[in-house]
Amino acid sequence: MASKCLSLRSVFCGKRAFLRHAVNSSARDYLQFSHRLFRSEYLAFSGVRLLSTQPELPHCNVGTIGHIDHGKTTLTAAITRVLEAQGLAKFISFDNIDRAPEERARGITINACHVEYNSEKHHYAHTDCPGHIDYIKNMITGTSQMDGAIVVVDGTEGTMPQTREHLLLSKQIGVKTIIVFINKADKADEEMLELVELEIRDLLNEFGFDGDNAPVICGSALSALNGTNPEIGEQSIMRLVEAMDKNLVPPQRDIDAPFCMPIETAVSVAGRGTVAVGTVRQGKLKKNSAIQLIGHGRTLNTTASDLQVFRKSQSEVQAGDNVGVLLRGFKKEQIERGMFIAAPGSLTEHNAFNAQIYVQRRDEGGRTKPITSNYIQVMFGDTWNMPCLVKLPDGVQMIMPGDTGQANILLRKPLVIQAGQRFIIREDKATTITGIVTETLPISDEKISGFNFRHAKPSKIEGKVPLKLRRSRGGS
Repeated sequence: MASKCLSLRSVFCGKRAFLRHAVNSSARDYLQFSHRLFRSEYLAFSGVRLLSTQPELPHCNVGTIGHIDHGKTTLTAAITRVLEAQGLAKFISFDNIDRAPEERARGITINACHVEYNSEKHHYAHTDCPGHIDYIKNMITGTSQMDGAIVVVDGTEGTMPQTREHLLLSKQIGVKTIIVFINKADKADEEMLELVELEIRDLLNEFGFDGDNAPVICGSALSALNGTNPEIGEQSIMRLVEAMDKNLVPPQRDIDAPFCMPIETAVSVAGRGTVAVGTVRQGKLKKNSAIQLIGHGRTLNTTASDLQVFRKSQSEVQAGDNVGVLLRGFKKEQIERGMFIAAPGSLTEHNAFNAQIYVQRRDEGGRTKPITSNYIQVMFGDTWNMPCLVKLPDGVQMIMPGDTGQANILLRKPLVIQAGQRFIIREDKATTITGIVTETLPISDEKISGFNFRHAKPSKIEGKVPLKLRRSRGGS
């Protein structure tokens, strides 16, 4: 009885001490709580879910691409499950990758999602890209951050339209290394799997990759996720990871250049501010450093109040890191995809530039007809997309599909554009032009009706009968 009373007294005293501490909590305690709240809300909304330990292995950005329903998200979840058993990852379930309400309702990936895992040789930030044609702009955004890509092909169907388009876009964006995972091997026979392998190798060669020597792994992501059929389940995942370690080489990143990070998305954190998420392209950034947001015709100066790299606040981030930057004093609506966070004064905006362009043929997914001057469509580059107007040089009436040429391009709004930058132009869900910026030009004030300027419509007084109609009725 005495021990029981002592236990109850200890519990009571503990609760009283806790309440006294809560009432007299210091500003430091509040800041610590606020920081924990920022971390949890940032992770909940940003789609970045990674290990809590700071990676010491060479860092590499990789991702899954391919046709819708071929198993990209299932493979992403399976990789984390298999590697978790070895202490190299934290398991992220399928539902926690496609976590947005519209993604769960439709059963498809819409937004690119980031997860993290380690292998024996590398630390990977993995981007799961959407396969649906309606969300190709999100796929382009995700792929623009990759050092290499895993193309997932359904072993029962083979290559499909989005398989071709994703490989084409990856080549145009600059992805050099492709690894193939032929999925759903538990539902296909050996002969079918061999035919699919031959097909995907031919397709890689067609788009300029080394299809003859590209690593091809056959397996079942669902079996690996469920822990069944070890040979085509867990063992196929380990063969995939080994192929990644062997073929994906972390690029040389310029950490001495001025800091530069294209913004992929932005989320609001109650009581803290707005978090801008993206992958650092070059340079380093320290916490509380002065930074500049630039793009879409706006330049905003602020401070990096906090830096988050996969569940952990960092004092400094560098090129290659997938980062959430806390921008205090800004609303989410002020931050747009395609803006850049940069060292103050290091970047400039342009709405006009000269470029070398290539018009794609129909068999490349492009046009059957030539383009003429004043061709208006949507351009994609880095993480942004923007309506553009293509003007051909004087004396050049058209450029035929399959031909290259020079062009002057005008954007509807100024964006960060640099010489040497690659871009693509799409029309009606098809890529019609690929190109590279050869020269940036000063900001253009040219106004073109129907593109970046609209004539004001004459106002109409309600109830007032037009003059022509009054005359036709015999009125004055």
